[in-house]
Amino acid sequence: MSNVKTIYLSLGSNQGNRLEYLQKAINLIGMRIGTVENISATYKTDSWGFLGDYFLNICVSVSSHFTPELLIKEVLDIEKIVGRIRPLHGGFASRVIDIDVLLIENEVINTLNLVVPHPKMLDRKFVLEPLAEIAPNCIHPITKKSISECIIACTDNTLVEKTEFKLNRPIPLHEKYNYIAIEGNIGAGKTSLTNLIAQDFNAKMVLERFADNPFLPKFYEDNERYAFPLEMSFLADRYQQLSDDLAQFDLFKNFIVSDYYIFKSLIFAQVTLPTEEFFLYRKMFDIMYKEISKPDLYIYLYQNTDRLLENIKNRGRTYEQNISGKYLDKIHKGYASFIQSENRLNTLIIDVSEMDFVNNKDDYHRILSLL
Repeated sequence: MSNVKTIYLSLGSNQGNRLEYLQKAINLIGMRIGTVENISATYKTDSWGFLGDYFLNICVSVSSHFTPELLIKEVLDIEKIVGRIRPLHGGFASRVIDIDVLLIENEVINTLNLVVPHPKMLDRKFVLEPLAEIAPNCIHPITKKSISECIIACTDNTLVEKTEFKLNRPIPLHEKYNYIAIEGNIGAGKTSLTNLIAQDFNAKMVLERFADNPFLPKFYEDNERYAFPLEMSFLADRYQQLSDDLAQFDLFKNFIVSDYYIFKSLIFAQVTLPTEEFFLYRKMFDIMYKEISKPDLYIYLYQNTDRLLENIKNRGRTYEQNISGKYLDKIHKGYASFIQSENRLNTLIIDVSEMDFVNNKDDYHRILSLL
């Protein structure tokens, strides 16, 4: 992942419920681009460059790891989602939302799709005043002057009126949660979602080390013989991994996200072990469970059994190909029982049976909106 940079954006609206459009755009920026750090006051101005209704304008600062190419693509997508329709003539016109990239730290960019610093920002008082409110000492990389100095040099005489309208800053995941655990049945997509969240939100990722378990392939060949050593080895490994990783806070990461929670050990053991072995296993589990940190958010990804079987087939792990729908149904019931009984967890159940959040960004963003 590339380094996190501070991006300054200018937002304006002069149609319909302006505040609603601005708030929707801010929320989408926080979800799709990065952490919204600061939002200026809302400023009322006459339309600039054409005859039209008054604008409400703001500036926001965003921390993001996006490349400039990805940034401008997301900005244009957000404008479309909010409802902007660009005129065919390509000139100035009224709009429900307008988002301009003003600055990306001290970078100077000149491409077909993006010019940074924005070439007209120094001529627009409705841009400079809200920008100076949140970044007065920020240096324009070409003029080498602070934004406060740029306002003094600006010759734009347009009246810019500060209003009392307030917009809400979307709270980023790392300010809500220190530890998120993502769970689900075999093939539900928990590791894929963990990877996406870790990448997009700079989170420390804790992945289950199932591939290193020598008993797993043997278990699928002979359940009865290898069930107990498999479940005990999984329990010991999960306990050690979570104990170590949750105790070691990474100063360069925002929070922790894992693709399992240790209680899954009990769920699978209850399905695979005979009664006597399960009672022994439960004693060991209860001792360990008391010592493990509980997640701030427990996410359960539900997929129906047919979809799970399809996913298992498509990912092609040889030892998984004989997993039956009946076995997956038992796992479903185990999770359902756990979620109903474990009321101390902050649980979010998401039905992803009709989603493809790996290949469809809209599905992924639907999940993020629920968090």
